[in-house]
Amino acid sequence: MDKVILFIALSLPVIFFSKKNLFEPRRHGYTRFFGWECILVLFVINYGHWFKEPCAVNQIVSWVLLIISAWFVTEAAVRLSQARKRGIVRVDEKLFRFEKTTELVTSGIFRYIRHPMYSSLLLLVWGIWLKHPLAVTLPVALFASWLFWLTAKHDERECLEYFGSSYSDYMTRTKMLIPFVF
Repeated sequence: MDKVILFIALSLPVIFFSKKNLFEPRRHGYTRFFGWECILVLFVINYGHWFKEPCAVNQIVSWVLLIISAWFVTEAAVRLSQARKRGIVRVDEKLFRFEKTTELVTSGIFRYIRHPMYSSLLLLVWGIWLKHPLAVTLPVALFASWLFWLTAKHDERECLEYFGSSYSDYMTRTKMLIPFVF
């Protein structure tokens, strides 16, 4: 029962921040919401194992994934915050402020992948799953991974609409989620 209460408590802010997109299935915020909820499911199930057996291989790999996840999201946030042309406002009430870029970001981590924040969430999913890898939670991790891939696809459609051919060219030079791979 405690885990259900914890899940509900953690879901409330996710619902609040996602409310603009909850009824927009073709927007990236819709699938992102369900991906975040999957992360919460994994966290609530695994939080009791976060620091157990700290030298176990799964724990070490988990921490590596979580650290890389934190680096990806931090690097992406810094780059995105710098991607606003003075005097130009991107009007889209469905986007978070940091998503309202007016310039295409192609520097830093964006030189290698187009969606470092979704990559960060993928790494977070697998980092949390590895804290206590169970066959019963594997489908949740796989479903979350699919949701974040789908979120990236929706986001690409939105970026193509806003940035046009410059984004299309950018897509040919970079990978979607995993540097040098995919």
